[in-house]
Amino acid sequence: MLSRFTPALLALSIAAAPLIAAESSAPLDQSVALIRKHLHSDYAGMFRSEGGAFKYPFITPGSAQYGDILWDWDSWLSNIALRQILTEKATAEEKTKALKHEQGCVLNYLNYGAFDGWVPIILLRNSGSRAELMKQADTYATNMHKPCLAQHAAFITKLNGGDAEWLREGMFHLQSFVNRYKNHQRHAATGLYFWNDDMAIGVDNDPSTYMRPAKSSGSIFLNCLMYRELLALAYLCERLGQKEIGDLYAKDAEDLKSAVQKHCWDERDGFFYSVDLNLLPYEGKPFAADPSIRLHAGYPRDYDCLIQRIDVWSGFLPLWAEIATPEQAKRMVERYRDTRTFNAAYGVRTLSKLEKMYNVRGSGNPSLWTGPIWGVSNYLVFRGLVKYGFKDDARDLADKTIRLFGRDFERFGALHEYYLPDSGEPVLNRGFQNWNYLVLNMAVWREGGEPVAEF
Repeated sequence: MLSRFTPALLALSIAAAPLIAAESSAPLDQSVALIRKHLHSDYAGMFRSEGGAFKYPFITPGSAQYGDILWDWDSWLSNIALRQILTEKATAEEKTKALKHEQGCVLNYLNYGAFDGWVPIILLRNSGSRAELMKQADTYATNMHKPCLAQHAAFITKLNGGDAEWLREGMFHLQSFVNRYKNHQRHAATGLYFWNDDMAIGVDNDPSTYMRPAKSSGSIFLNCLMYRELLALAYLCERLGQKEIGDLYAKDAEDLKSAVQKHCWDERDGFFYSVDLNLLPYEGKPFAADPSIRLHAGYPRDYDCLIQRIDVWSGFLPLWAEIATPEQAKRMVERYRDTRTFNAAYGVRTLSKLEKMYNVRGSGNPSLWTGPIWGVSNYLVFRGLVKYGFKDDARDLADKTIRLFGRDFERFGALHEYYLPDSGEPVLNRGFQNWNYLVLNMAVWREGGEPVAEF
């Protein structure tokens, strides 16, 4: 851990980062041009028409493996990348047509909503009715759509001058969705949100959640998403003339921010971690030798969770979510710069290389988040660095991502799902578009422009 490094070792490790990345092939401007060329010509492959389970047209991640699917956080982040492409090259008519697909991503999900708040994670063209989907599993025991649905809706609304009327009919289902998280996936003692299980959490085998007891993972990833979701819903309520309701969600957001600060920040390491909520309640069992004595009665447990000191990339998400204080951000960026842990030649390792669970083998079930480089984690960490003013670090991460994807287009004419951290070699799923296209948003920022960004 960083606090155990000597100053000389730390300085050497930080200095090594840009030298490793500099071994890339093409000049950056050439890589950006190649990326633009491919993205500008390929983006239309993300559009899908209505039909079957889809009442509205929508956008799909766009690779062969995900060719006709609506996926929760994939569609949200792909939309941000898509809008950057549209900003650069589309006509007014093309943007208007695309808007129906963008809104359809949200409306198709809300079409599967109801008063109980459950919304599926994924929709296929041949998905059955809501009732049929709910019969397939106990929906209170497994996960549902990640908390990015209001964020997606707010992104679309803000881009269109704040007009949220397209969402009015679905607003009750959207509120019910967020309320379900609050009422059924929120740990009362800490105020943190938890995953029901490890199914489809987005970061499949994150060790803080993967194959752990049910409802035990107070995931920093989930809680950062939830904080921004609450703020997004507050904004949408205000846009629809429901400020009284919006104020309640804004208060929920502030309460969650306080809970993350209290329970997930580790002052010793200068980092945010997930927490373990799987603690037994105090029962005061009788002592066998003297039943009048209750075990542990002198001082029962007075803490409500245990911090999981596992160096996962999502510990940087409080920068993206704007939960971290400026002082905390400085310490977090020191950890980001360390090449022995997160900082690799092509971006942010999804798990520190010093963790015993570090593993970069190819795997599709689960997808591997125990070390490989993903475009989405590079992007979200980049956005956090930008928000807190760490421009040199943000530029370095943007450059690494541009080199990685430019090199992939140059060699294979396509992008992949994830990559080896130090060689940049693709691991699997050639043709994966999705959030990888966010590299263009990074390039625009690097060029001095104002990129399209999430709500």
